Amino acid sequence: MQASASPVLMNIMKKTVKRYQRYGAKRAIKILGVPCDAVSVFIRFLYSSSLTEDELEKYGIHLLALSHVYMVANLKQRCSRGVVDGLTAENVVDVLQLARLCDAPDVCLKSMRLIQSQFKTVEQTEGWKFLQEHDPVLELDILQFIDDSESRKKRRRRHKKEQNLYMQLSEAMECIEHICTQGCTLVGPTNIVGVNKSTTVPFGGKSKPCKAVSTCYGLQLSIRHFAVCKKRSNENGCLRCKRMLQLLRLHSSICDQPESCRVPLCRQFKKRVEQDKRMGEDTKWKLLVRRVVSAKAMSSLCQSSKKNKCDGEARGLVRNRTGMSWGL
Repeated sequence: MQASASPVLMNIMKKTVKRYQRYGAKRAIKILGVPCDAVSVFIRFLYSSSLTEDELEKYGIHLLALSHVYMVANLKQRCSRGVVDGLTAENVVDVLQLARLCDAPDVCLKSMRLIQSQFKTVEQTEGWKFLQEHDPVLELDILQFIDDSESRKKRRRRHKKEQNLYMQLSEAMECIEHICTQGCTLVGPTNIVGVNKSTTVPFGGKSKPCKAVSTCYGLQLSIRHFAVCKKRSNENGCLRCKRMLQLLRLHSSICDQPESCRVPLCRQFKKRVEQDKRMGEDTKWKLLVRRVVSAKAMSSLCQSSKKNKCDGEARGLVRNRTGMSWGL
């Protein structure tokens, strides 16, 4: 047996050698608490490092305990993986208790996640009932883990929903600029020389295709409504016009070329922003603007990354077909 295989067992063997040399008695080391067959597999592993899948499936829990007590690190790793693969709703509570005693964090985490995902089934098992009666601390830890996991899920869902909103607003800002500068199918600039007023497409050419057709079309309808609506100046006002004004205000907060910008009310909102800064700008609005700008930057990076990837694939395709690069 290698001395490094189990330092604990090796230390016991050295002590027993000294003790029984004095009296000439027969040496014996008792390993209690696990089946004899599991002990045989454990001893054979110390000499040969061999362990079959059947033995791991049959004695995995017992070997995990022995590997922890006698500090056999490689066996403990293998047993941890084997025990995790054999987790079920019926044995997960028992495995979790053993894993905590054996300092096996991977097994603990996997057990906790299984309990969380199948909690209603685990509640009906004998292991859970025994846990409630004899280990309330572990029961509390499990319930706390489930509660924390649900809270994290809610935060992730809320964060994802907010990010989708910011991406939609960023997309709307791009569409507003596209509509008011290049023109589109329903509305657009009317002071561009050589524009077909029925389609707002320059003669002899095509308008730049919209990246987000549905968003662009919805904004075109809102702009047309905003231009002719008679209720927007009322006290109660028109809800649709209010939303359009908020989008125009958001654009002005992002726009860095107010003098040459063709988006309606951009300069007026810029002046109002300067006044708000003197009086104290709305913190929530400022946060919204910052996050929309961040979403716009992320969108640009994603598009640039996709473009570079496509260009790289195109170059590779040309090289594969021709055996040379054509300077793409």
